[in-house]
Amino acid sequence: MADTGNRTLRLLSLMQGRRQWAGGELADRLGVSLRTLRRDIGRLRELGYPVEAQPGVEGGYRLTPGTALPPLVLDDDEAVALTVGLQAAAQTAVAGMAEASVRALTKVVQVLPPRLRRRADALRAVTDAAAWAGPGGTVDPRDLTVVAQACRDTERLTFAYTAADGTGSDRLVEPHRLVALGRRWYLVAHDLHRGEWRTFRLDRLAAPTATGARFAPRTLPAEDAAAFVRAALGVRGTATRVEVLVHAPAGDVRRRIGQWSTVEPVDDGSCRVRMETDDLAWPAFALGVAGAECEIVSPPELRDVLGEWAARFDRAAAGRPPGPRAPGAGLAGT
Repeated sequence: MADTGNRTLRLLSLMQGRRQWAGGELADRLGVSLRTLRRDIGRLRELGYPVEAQPGVEGGYRLTPGTALPPLVLDDDEAVALTVGLQAAAQTAVAGMAEASVRALTKVVQVLPPRLRRRADALRAVTDAAAWAGPGGTVDPRDLTVVAQACRDTERLTFAYTAADGTGSDRLVEPHRLVALGRRWYLVAHDLHRGEWRTFRLDRLAAPTATGARFAPRTLPAEDAAAFVRAALGVRGTATRVEVLVHAPAGDVRRRIGQWSTVEPVDDGSCRVRMETDDLAWPAFALGVAGAECEIVSPPELRDVLGEWAARFDRAAAGRPPGPRAPGAGLAGT
């Protein structure tokens, strides 16, 4: 019984990780016969998971939206809250949180009943979130989910795209990966109209639609998708890791800047704040919002940024004229 239960959980995990499985491939992954696989599929259905079987050469098994939420140790209210929370977390600046949130969101949306989707959309529509993004960096969570699912399912995608110069065009692509870099999302895909690999900013993308046409994945001409995006943008290296000791209770700091960073208590009166960024102006801003004394652990360059900010604010507070403008200085996030 224990082996059967473990295999059932493994089967569920596999089916949540891909839109559709061929029966033979799924049986091989589980190390069972097709007859045993059919019994395990029946067991999932008895538990309330909506598994659809499609006959034929192109057929197989897949999870579909059901009439009721499967028993995931979540009630309806918790499922709605989870969906809305994942949509918000997908746009966070916390290292690794955005990617994990999108992966989880694609799994939840796949089996979420339509009535709960409508509730989640309604709640999100009347909720304002403090977004950690530069100008034009906002991405519709529904668009993000559509693109993520197309990447996962190796399904061709169409969308309208606005280039940096304002030129609009319709695109047909084979999506490869989503990359969260700095405060923006990027899609790495092979553009079928132009016959080459391209990087697309998701906040410039509209009406993404999966075509239903599957494709064989191509070899990306880079070490990984993140490296491809950095090369396309001319960004060298990786994001800067920031660590600061803040002299205030962790709960207070988390309420102020928790959506932008990880906050770990050190003792009752202090905490350790960590974040990753491609622009040190953003942790400087976050530390100002934290409203407490702090000590910079790393990187040392953050002290220089804070010193420049302190000098500007001191001149502004004293009513003195602006100092000389540093070469290349500008607004963060532009």
